[in-house]
Amino acid sequence: MTNNNVVLAFSGGLDTSYCAIYLSKIMNLEVHAVTINTGGFNETELKEIKDRALSLGVKSYTCIDETDHYYQNCIRYLIFGNVLKNNTYPLSVSAERLNQATAIANYAKKIEAAYVAHGSTGAGNDQVRFDLIFNILIPHIKIITPIRDLKLSREQEMNYLKENGIEIDFEKAKYSINKGLWGTSVGGKETLTSNTTLPEAAFPTQLTREDTEQVTLTFKEGELVGINDHLFANSVHAIQYLQTQAAPFAIGREIHVGDTIIGIKGRVGFEAAAPLVIIKAHHALEKHVLSKWQLFLKDQLASWYGNWLHEGQFLDPVMRNIEAFFCDSQKNVTGKVFVTLAPYRFIINGIESSHDLMSAKFGSYGETNESWTGEDVKGFSKIFGNATAIFHQINNAVDTPQ
Repeated sequence: MTNNNVVLAFSGGLDTSYCAIYLSKIMNLEVHAVTINTGGFNETELKEIKDRALSLGVKSYTCIDETDHYYQNCIRYLIFGNVLKNNTYPLSVSAERLNQATAIANYAKKIEAAYVAHGSTGAGNDQVRFDLIFNILIPHIKIITPIRDLKLSREQEMNYLKENGIEIDFEKAKYSINKGLWGTSVGGKETLTSNTTLPEAAFPTQLTREDTEQVTLTFKEGELVGINDHLFANSVHAIQYLQTQAAPFAIGREIHVGDTIIGIKGRVGFEAAAPLVIIKAHHALEKHVLSKWQLFLKDQLASWYGNWLHEGQFLDPVMRNIEAFFCDSQKNVTGKVFVTLAPYRFIINGIESSHDLMSAKFGSYGETNESWTGEDVKGFSKIFGNATAIFHQINNAVDTPQ
């Protein structure tokens, strides 16, 4: 392509604001800024992002709402799999970036841009996720990454914007915050070391509820469809509503440390009230309605699925195979889960489901048995341990001196 159009993945933050000016003033490109909303922005915030883009002199600005697509193609599988990276992190940014990169690639094709740009640094996972998706979907379009290529610090970016007369909340810019439907990540100087934690003020949502509240989550075939007596038209609205209920308790805050795609360890703070409550509630329901081996195999596949998604390999066809298994496993995951919300924590109290395999008519654990006799158990125990008993009898005889 010979045109000078560049599609910039634009969030309105420090990095992408720098990119907008640099691409225009230094590289003489026509910048088409595109924001991909994955459920993290309200109308006021979207207007502020648009105003920021236009103030930076971009050729055009577009906002694409991908929230429903993001849920249907990614989040629901993270729920079906109860996916938590390192048993901690709900992959808030990992999943979001892949969806955003795909939408940016599609837009770049639509306007026949010669270039596509993102504001990733050279030290994180996002650069790989964006590049990987772009290389697969739009290999003919050149990728530009000013922050990575120039090895810029946040201080250098802030100074450059200031020199160009751009007003920005420099105090707020000290923290990198990414908000989406599936949680909010928070990065700052405290996450660059192993021994410090984020200050209370760094988290976008502050503790405003110090009481407790009982909530009932209703699932239908693995998807959240209701909160208390309120049934929702789609699961996106249910997630957003639960977030408004749980976030004031400052639930779901933590700092995750993990292995990055580029081989170094990394830390990131996050708050994900609704995602963590949903995953734990969904898992509790599954433990009641799925068989032993369904649960076992799901755990193995979920761990693999989460890792491969985290590393940007969402387009690998094996991911569709795992998703098919997840969907099939959810046929009986229908029922209610009772949860207590409290400051900084929540409690799963129990479940109610017509598919509950913990049925008293077959017996109560540790109390009564209705489907077998003591003699049945004696025979079962002998046969069940027979292979191990043979191993020990033969090898003990060999190892015992004569």
